[in-house]
Amino acid sequence: MSSREGRLKVLIIGAGGMIGSKLARRIASDGVLAGQAVSRLDLVDIGLPSVPPGAEGLARALALDLSDEGVAERLVGDRPDVIFHLAAVVSGAAEADFELGYRVNLDATRALFEAIRRAHMAEGYCPRLVFTSSLAVYGAPLPELIPDDHIRAPHTSYGVQKAITELLLDDYTRRGFLDGIGLRLPTIVIRPGRPNAAASGFFSGILREPLAGQRSVLPVDETTRHWLASPRSAVGFLVHAAGLDGKRVGPRRTLTMPGVDCTVADQIAALGRRAGPEAVALIDRVPDPKIATIIGGWPRAFAPEAARCLGFTAETTVDELIDAYLEDDAPPA
Repeated sequence: MSSREGRLKVLIIGAGGMIGSKLARRIASDGVLAGQAVSRLDLVDIGLPSVPPGAEGLARALALDLSDEGVAERLVGDRPDVIFHLAAVVSGAAEADFELGYRVNLDATRALFEAIRRAHMAEGYCPRLVFTSSLAVYGAPLPELIPDDHIRAPHTSYGVQKAITELLLDDYTRRGFLDGIGLRLPTIVIRPGRPNAAASGFFSGILREPLAGQRSVLPVDETTRHWLASPRSAVGFLVHAAGLDGKRVGPRRTLTMPGVDCTVADQIAALGRRAGPEAVALIDRVPDPKIATIIGGWPRAFAPEAARCLGFTAETTVDELIDAYLEDDAPPA
């Protein structure tokens, strides 16, 4: 991948979110992406994103809604060389509001792809587009260890929206309109800050809140098994994807990322090792059948051989996830 001037223009859509803001800081700090100097970094979200400290001359923040008419064309009009598309309505909210989920997670994304296609048809424009997908594209019945070629059969609206986008990414890339890489991110743990509306939010909450001496709620059984990675790893996935040789990826453009295969009980045990039994005692078991049903339909563990062969790496234990949080994100004591 190369820009016309040998310097990259980078666009992050969803730059106000936790991962988007961390990605912006990483790119601004590095000053390079995919082996090339970054000349411009556009940060877009519904609310005005923060410009990383010291990056005022490089980064520009814009408050725009990709689902609004004309916004996709405006963003593509600057011809960014690398586009990170992270914006989405999270799982729980997409399930609660059918129309909102489809408008943001599918219609807005299709508008972006179409704006890129029209620019390609006019002048050969073909950016690298990195899209964040989800493990929710899979649904029960599932094998204990899910291979890269397992069928996508989501059981939630959010999962359907992500699965459709994965297919669109394949097709628009096959046709040469864009150079797409999709990343099925593990559930990100430990997320800093306040809880969000994601059905999976408790995976972070049962560690984050007790580490801060606060109570947290566990809505599912401790035997619940899931696939986790840190925010640090998520940013690393995105940066690595920006420079991948598309020919090595092949026609199936979305990859399942590496992660930690663990149960809720494993998380609680790691919490106890780090913060003691008094932290574990701060977890309140309050079953929530709705969340349990959503999570129960999601996959549990993977064999992400394609991603590993392409150089993607992540943590291997819950203890490492806690270490990453304490080093990167934990508020001062």
